[in-house]
Amino acid sequence: MTDAALPLQPDAASAERPRTQSTLTRVVHYTGLRMIAMFVTIMIGVYLTILIANMGGHVDKIRKGYIREQVAISVGFDEEFKNMNSEERRAHIDKLVALQENRMGLDQPFLLRSFRFLWGAMILDLGWADNMSSDSGSRMVRNIILERLPATLLLFSTSFLLNFIVGIFVSLYLSRNYGSRLDRVIVGLAPTSAAPSWFYGLFFILLFAALLGWFPFGGLVSAPPPESIINYALSVLNHMVLPVIAIFFSSIFLGIYGQRTFFLIFSHEDYVDMARAKGLSDRVVERRYIMRPTLPTIVTSLALSIIALWFGSIVLETIFNWPGLGRLLYLASNIFETSVIVGSTVVYAYLLGITVFFLDIVYALIDPRVKVGGNQGGQA
Repeated sequence: MTDAALPLQPDAASAERPRTQSTLTRVVHYTGLRMIAMFVTIMIGVYLTILIANMGGHVDKIRKGYIREQVAISVGFDEEFKNMNSEERRAHIDKLVALQENRMGLDQPFLLRSFRFLWGAMILDLGWADNMSSDSGSRMVRNIILERLPATLLLFSTSFLLNFIVGIFVSLYLSRNYGSRLDRVIVGLAPTSAAPSWFYGLFFILLFAALLGWFPFGGLVSAPPPESIINYALSVLNHMVLPVIAIFFSSIFLGIYGQRTFFLIFSHEDYVDMARAKGLSDRVVERRYIMRPTLPTIVTSLALSIIALWFGSIVLETIFNWPGLGRLLYLASNIFETSVIVGSTVVYAYLLGITVFFLDIVYALIDPRVKVGGNQGGQA
């Protein structure tokens, strides 16, 4: 019997290798298709943003009028210009305006420039800003955006982690103590999440900054900035407290209510009762049989909430004078800085696309029913 079974072992090993290679090929194929789909979707959204930001080319007319006005003002101080007759003055102004429009690319059709601008936007090669600059003095759009990106990521990643950790632990506690006083309080506070984060921001500024003076009104760091790295970090943390709390209160109660509801639903499943009957501890039952099935839904809701927070960052960062992408987009919109508007939108689109992409990967890791790249029933 033993000798007859030995020849089967190489066959089993050789069968396992194609299976592993097939799984790897399927994962690579699926990942590639998802990345291509994400890139195409982002490209379409960015191009629509270009059309909207330029009002279908109408902003070009505004910029041309602004160029002509600035040229007329500048040449008015030239002594040689004053000695010209009206025809010569008009020709001189037209020549300077044409040179300026050529330098800015406004002498080309908008449709042609929109596609060039689209490719430049996708690689963040957006040229130079007309009326804005970074804190270091650079007028390059890429530098302006990348200088503001870390502040936004710092603020919202901190808020996301805080909401995730607090939400999970409090939801589990409430599911164990269903109907308790704290459970009723959380359920009663859930509708308060309907208010946006900037609404809480205004309230917290009035209470903790204006009346109590515990925290600064806004900004990233105190002025002048501390020279010590430790003091600088402490100053940044002090300025982050109010905006982080505003984001936290705008979503935490509704998130806890939803997660606690899912935990309650799965805690009454038959397989959970079976696990408890086997003598497994409550902690093991929660981790394996309650949290695991609910994680896909929880991760989805958290990902959608962070996406909503990004799009709400414009008002929030403006209220707290937080030097992030949201405030940059607000300032750029006020002065028709199209390149900065499109660049900021591209960054938000990439963040959104990356979030959705990793969400698919996380599904495959936390949900055993999901098989990446599969095409059979029960597979994604």
